[in-house]
Amino acid sequence: MFDTRRLTTLPDAPGVYLMKGHGGDILYVGKAKSLRKRVRSYFSKGGESRYHIRFLVGRVADIDVIVTDTEKEALLLENTLIKEHRPRYNLDLRDDKTYFSLRLDMNEEFPRLTIVRRPARDGARYFGPYSSASAAREVLKQLYKLFPLRHYPLETCRRRRRPCLFYQLRQCAAPCHGLISGENYQSLAEGAALFLAGKNSDLTRLYRQRMAAAAADERYEDAARYRDLIRAIEVTVEKQKMVAGDRDTDVVGFFRDVTDLSVSILFYRGGRLMGSRNYFLDWEMDDAEGLSSFLSVYYNRDVVIPDEILIPFTVDDTDPLGELLTERRGKKTVLRHPVRGTKAELVRLAARNAEAYLREKREKDSGMEQVLGELKEKLHLANLPRRIECYDISTIQGRYSVGSRVRFQNGAPDTTGYRRYRIRTVPGTDDFAMMHEVLSRRFRDGHGGDDRPDLIVIDGGIGQLNVLTAILEELGLHGIDAVSLAKSRVERNMSDNEVVRSDERVFLPGRRNPVVLRQNGAPLLLLARIRDEAHRFAITYHQKLRGKGSIRSILEGIPGIGEKRKRELLKRFGSIRALREADREQLATVPSVSPALADAIWKALHGEESEAP
Repeated sequence: MFDTRRLTTLPDAPGVYLMKGHGGDILYVGKAKSLRKRVRSYFSKGGESRYHIRFLVGRVADIDVIVTDTEKEALLLENTLIKEHRPRYNLDLRDDKTYFSLRLDMNEEFPRLTIVRRPARDGARYFGPYSSASAAREVLKQLYKLFPLRHYPLETCRRRRRPCLFYQLRQCAAPCHGLISGENYQSLAEGAALFLAGKNSDLTRLYRQRMAAAAADERYEDAARYRDLIRAIEVTVEKQKMVAGDRDTDVVGFFRDVTDLSVSILFYRGGRLMGSRNYFLDWEMDDAEGLSSFLSVYYNRDVVIPDEILIPFTVDDTDPLGELLTERRGKKTVLRHPVRGTKAELVRLAARNAEAYLREKREKDSGMEQVLGELKEKLHLANLPRRIECYDISTIQGRYSVGSRVRFQNGAPDTTGYRRYRIRTVPGTDDFAMMHEVLSRRFRDGHGGDDRPDLIVIDGGIGQLNVLTAILEELGLHGIDAVSLAKSRVERNMSDNEVVRSDERVFLPGRRNPVVLRQNGAPLLLLARIRDEAHRFAITYHQKLRGKGSIRSILEGIPGIGEKRKRELLKRFGSIRALREADREQLATVPSVSPALADAIWKALHGEESEAP
């Protein structure tokens, strides 16, 4: 039990406090404007009576404090310590999907839009976020109809003898073949940036000015092009409604139900709703600290930082967090708690989204609980299979053989449990021996405590299952359920042209005949989804290794390329396609590659003769 007499000795200064358990493990890391006041609040009568705090306080055996000069320093230190120690009671912010942005570098010779996962501080402009790569591609597809920017790397385009198909479709201005001037192309790129930023009034005003100037100079074709652009832009945006001014704004909604916390972020870009992101969190501290921790963790990652962030209530570190985000972004960012008007309505709308997401997740979890219970009953499992792992092998004639492991937690992918294994000890195509190696390595590395799965699924039949059960027995891993899932097979009757597929079958240890679950039932669909995900994950890694092997074989014939340079080129480009699309200047950015060697590599990749550098 923590000695509360220490509370009077704590400094009245900004800093970070670390609450520790009886074993010295760090339970919680927090920041404070005044360490003395903040820590004392946990042990006051009011603090002890709060349902979601008293559990933490009862486990605290000691508290360490680190004093900082400013609140901003405390904020930075808190983030560092949370990443290092991953305390039980701090937020564990994990996305259930990846978000994408569009990148446009106006400093390029002919700027090009590309889809990226993470914004970088490289001087380029970033637009988004978009919920998926397909959503970002759909935006690009519509955008190219208005602003025909180039689609491919410039070096790739210039190698062509004539403009690509996109030029014929009027979705590329073909700058690589000189069919548009640099000035006019730059105008298209600026227009695309204004359009993506939602500044359509500025865009149409700019194009009207240029249309008038072109008409005055009797450049009637240019004037007509600007006229058509203005009409297309007006038709595209006429149904959109501006609701948040013309600034880039993130609106944060917050909903709390006992220890379940739901946060929803609405992304407004140029005043228009671009998308949203939802989080479900297990949080046992008070609301203000929960919101503060969320903002600190979320905006400390590679995300687009907007002009302003609207929050549902004021938190203690609003000013230092705004200062930190401004510094990271390079432009001013402010956090506001609106109490009236349109912006307050937007915060309430985000809160309703957060509440709806929490209700939906609970209903989904309840449904999944039923599915897992049915799976336990039908397959006679000893455990409710909350944590399921599945393994798969991918190889071609014994080359580049790999294994994969995927993990599903409560019916959803848990990517922190995904692993890839390069097969080291098995020559040839012995799938059984490969699976033996993968499973041995997995469970020798760590098979106790929280890392144990409830159920292991193997892709295959009774043979693969026997390998799995033998490994579990060999390693003394008792209490883990195991099954194998055999794919359906095509069955053709020779006297009938109709093709029939057999049922997917589940094999259990000690049972010769398989269990046939209802083919469209949720339990079998869950197992099939996990099996297919393991297969996808293995195939992806296998293809990556094959690609690297192909790169190595191509590079081996180039004088001056040794193992070190191969590794550097692989690390920098990663695939044959990326290597071939790189120009000589990009190849020369690799530290050990000189301009002469870059020229030799480029010629070798494109089938041209070259002399040794």
